[in-house]
Amino acid sequence: MDLQILWITLIVILFTGFFVLEGFDYGVGILLPFLGKNDTERRMIINSIGPFWDGNEVWLIAAGGAMFAAFPNWYATMFSGFYLEMFLVLLALILRGAAIEFRSLQEHTRWRSTWDALFFIGSLLPGFIWGVIVANLINGVPIDAKMNYAGNLLTPFTPFALLFGLAVVLLFALHGAIFLSLRIEGALMQRARQAALRIWFPTMAVLMLIAGFGFSDSPVVRRLLLDIRLMPLDYVILAVLLSIPFLLRRQRSGWAFIMTIATIILAAVAIGFSAFPNIMVSTLHPAWNLTIRNASSSPYTLTVMSWLALTIVPIVLLYQGWNYWVFKQRIQAHKIGHY
Repeated sequence: MDLQILWITLIVILFTGFFVLEGFDYGVGILLPFLGKNDTERRMIINSIGPFWDGNEVWLIAAGGAMFAAFPNWYATMFSGFYLEMFLVLLALILRGAAIEFRSLQEHTRWRSTWDALFFIGSLLPGFIWGVIVANLINGVPIDAKMNYAGNLLTPFTPFALLFGLAVVLLFALHGAIFLSLRIEGALMQRARQAALRIWFPTMAVLMLIAGFGFSDSPVVRRLLLDIRLMPLDYVILAVLLSIPFLLRRQRSGWAFIMTIATIILAAVAIGFSAFPNIMVSTLHPAWNLTIRNASSSPYTLTVMSWLALTIVPIVLLYQGWNYWVFKQRIQAHKIGHY
């Protein structure tokens, strides 16, 4: 296989894994102030992701490292162009991790409510910012002939990008609500399922708006909607989304969770195929697009990285799978941990 195609595929898989796993993490944090009626319930909600949240973030580190090594020009342009966005994501992740670890150190109501608020912000902001970044990768940003970002700090915050950020937040909240319905027992489980049903409609509405705006503004979205080879993906994504409330009403939360996972994976596949071979589109001139060819490392570097990945990645996957298996039990009010 072409090593450049291999590595762009691996990077897409890593980012998709991050969105799938951190997606329900973020969704749980977004729902905390709305579903947690008292301290016991909020502790149950946070405990639902307690064994997983820090391991899930490894996927982002791995994806960033793979970008840096395999496509250094892409890494340099993207991280310089989205400097403010990356800083906000990093700040949010710091606040979120601190909130999870520190909220239990004191029992004062104000202390815990403050950390809960920071946990909410630290969960809401990354999803929104990642939506803005993905929207700009789809819609294009000003890149000059030397692969330098030519915009300013506010250039990425277009109406389409803000709408896309909202869609990601809603999708993560839906994903997190269904995850909670699988992890928690009692009345909170029922409230999580009802929250998922309420979130589903606005999520669909915003996704339809994105399709409409993207059709007129984004060549990637337009190709996805019009290219006959990609149209089956559109119908599959739509069918998967429409199945979610049907499954929730029949208390098939496990299948509904699989459907939200499938939505994220299929969306990543659809965007990847629609954009290929571009990985960053220039709004200044099509010849200045970053592609898997002009942004990649040398063949030798990619070869060495391939051998390392074949050695390390299976071990990481086995460990994470084991972690989810060990902590598969539902959270009960009388068995909650220190969070």
